[in-house]
Amino acid sequence: MSGEGLLILLLVGVIAGWLAGVLVQGGGLGLIGDMIIGVAGAFIGGLLLPRLGVHLGSGMVASIANATIGAVLLLFIIRLVSGGGGWGRRFGGFFGRRW
Repeated sequence: MSGEGLLILLLVGVIAGWLAGVLVQGGGLGLIGDMIIGVAGAFIGGLLLPRLGVHLGSGMVASIANATIGAVLLLFIIRLVSGGGGWGRRFGGFFGRRW
């Protein structure tokens, strides 16, 4: 992989990781966390979406969308495995209260 390709991969990873962090947790995960989640999400999205018959096209926007979908899926799985920290806290505690 060339230096330019690596730079594009990292840029897509940072953007996708930030978007996934905002969508799932309500905020970013920091530069390094966004990059790791985004690059891993790009890998997951690149493997999973074509097997499901989903083709987003080519180009930078499609790469970011593909990586974001994979990163959201990854964060959702991490949240399920780690106990999640409670969805109720995200919504001001309303859904997490016991009646």
